[in-house]
Amino acid sequence: MKICVGLSGGVDSSVAALLLKRQGHDVFAMFMQNWHDTEGTLHGDCSWEEDRFVAELVARKIGIPFYFIDLSKAYRQRVVDYMFREYACGRTPNPDVLCNREIKFDAFLSAARKMGAEAVATGHYCRRSVARDADGRMLFDEDGNVLYSLQEGVDPNKDQSYFLCQLNQEQLRSARFPIGDLSKAGVRRIAAEADLPSADKKDSQGICFVGKVDLPVFLQQKIAPKEGDVVEVFPAFYPDCPQWNAQRGILQDLLLPGRELRMTTPQQPEQKILTSDGAPLGPSPFDAGRIAALGDEQLKTLSEPIPYDFSFQTETYRSGKKHTRKTRIVPNPHAMPAGRHDGAWFYTVGQRKGLGIGGHRESLFVLATDSEKNIVYVGEGQDHPGLYRRCVRIAPDELRWLRPDRALQPGQTARLRVRIRYRQPLQGATLIQRADALYILFDVPQRGVSAGQFAVWYDGDALLGSGVIA
Repeated sequence: MKICVGLSGGVDSSVAALLLKRQGHDVFAMFMQNWHDTEGTLHGDCSWEEDRFVAELVARKIGIPFYFIDLSKAYRQRVVDYMFREYACGRTPNPDVLCNREIKFDAFLSAARKMGAEAVATGHYCRRSVARDADGRMLFDEDGNVLYSLQEGVDPNKDQSYFLCQLNQEQLRSARFPIGDLSKAGVRRIAAEADLPSADKKDSQGICFVGKVDLPVFLQQKIAPKEGDVVEVFPAFYPDCPQWNAQRGILQDLLLPGRELRMTTPQQPEQKILTSDGAPLGPSPFDAGRIAALGDEQLKTLSEPIPYDFSFQTETYRSGKKHTRKTRIVPNPHAMPAGRHDGAWFYTVGQRKGLGIGGHRESLFVLATDSEKNIVYVGEGQDHPGLYRRCVRIAPDELRWLRPDRALQPGQTARLRVRIRYRQPLQGATLIQRADALYILFDVPQRGVSAGQFAVWYDGDALLGSGVIA
């Protein structure tokens, strides 16, 4: 088979090319340049000239043809401009997911096919296999095409299936992931034994093809700074918040007997296990029948973020020996202005660094942003109730089933594992499909959920679908 390898100059794609060559395929390499600008990128990161040089050396060492392609126009239009639009609306995008859907397995795939390639290969840590039913029979779509499954990589600390969550069956049919059955250490070992020039190259970081960036500086290429208020929300606000109480009441009614309702999740030391690791999915703390009987309005209430809208009164007072007349804000038990910022769109939910506000015993975290009013809401401590959500909503036009045969129909529910960001261990959840949206009810409260993030769900080690959180 003639296969085009997206050779980046890194060790993963290098070993992918080497393995395919050893398997007897007709392999050629193509290096993508997708970004030219350096504004906002940190010095020394993502030097594409060096990457191209290393990639060409690798191709020469393996003995495969090497080509160069500039996809920067498509990348800017379909990935970077999307990123700017999302941040400007106060959402948190994942450009790496879009890069795979729009560039590597679309624009790049099209270019590779014009050069005779039947498939494209990358250095992702994931696996592709033929989809089968419970009896082991191959599955086909309505047109008679074989259905494929995208599975986690075997390395529990390197699974990258999350980044491929938006692929469709046609794209997956043309994809190859040669290192999905290997660990990172194994890939390094193969590269060293073959004396590949990329064997000791460090892994890339930051935005796909752009590199590590100073995000506010990078975004200021298109989004102008604008000073606004930072408002600190106190925990005392939530017991007086109608929506928070409504959510708590619904969740309480769903609980199985003997289960305790938690609105926050105690923070544990960071886990490194990304895969399901063969462990069975535990039981839900909620009654399945009551979940299925939830009304659409109840689900909507559960899935909506807590609204913040505070007004502060001022009072005048006299200060000092000269009794100078001054104005101050009247203390409010729910919230108080805490500082200033340069633009709400430069912040994301769960963010801790970059606020520049002192005088607190614990760190401040971003709870929400209002891009229209240009307000950033923050809370003190990682157990702040405003940091957590139990349910999220996926709009129909943002929902993608990589396995269309497993798509839920209105009224159906499913117990699956879900993650809302890369590097997050998989979370137990119940998916609830309704005519207006797909709802995801998590077994435990989720920290730092932001609109624009991709929620991705798995059955065992197979990725079934994904969607953008509303």
